[in-house]
Amino acid sequence: MNSDPRITCDPAARPPIAPQDKAGLRKALLAARRALPETTRAGWDAAIARRLLDWCAQENVTELGVYWPLHGEPDLHGAYAQLDARGVKLCLPVVLEKHAPLAFSNWRPGEAMVKDGMGVAVPAQLRLRPAPTTLLVPCLGFSLERFRLGYGGGYYDRTLAQAPRPRTLGIAYACLAAHFASGEYDIALDHIMTEGDLF
Repeated sequence: MNSDPRITCDPAARPPIAPQDKAGLRKALLAARRALPETTRAGWDAAIARRLLDWCAQENVTELGVYWPLHGEPDLHGAYAQLDARGVKLCLPVVLEKHAPLAFSNWRPGEAMVKDGMGVAVPAQLRLRPAPTTLLVPCLGFSLERFRLGYGGGYYDRTLAQAPRPRTLGIAYACLAAHFASGEYDIALDHIMTEGDLF
């Protein structure tokens, strides 16, 4: 186990990251992800994209909530374009107010985007809709029990606490598995997909 806050993402050494306070863990995970070589990240993104396309076909996914990558999150735009071409209806999360669940807007790759008040890209023309039946959830870190560590805003937790709850597929790099205690409001994801595994 590695308790050193200078976490590395060596693909050959992937024991779960040891426990530490969540703020420190977030900082370490974010630094590790940002330090990944661009070629490594591109290869892992391509592997996740292939797995996502196969999974959506196998699971007969007809609508999917996706995400716009931030802070080095896996970039799956190529897969989004292929899903759109297959007729899968896509939507993006939208923050309409703080301390509230996410809203969702229909979205198609290539349409005009603007940045919201938090600096996140959203469709220039919002077309709000109910939560999708299946939702990709980007993970800064994750536990082997499928709990997600995000940036601490609680938006996904509040969204998943609502009914009906979307089926969830966390997206993360395998090397960012970590040990951390789940909190009172944390909700385990249905699956976590990495470049090499589906939990």
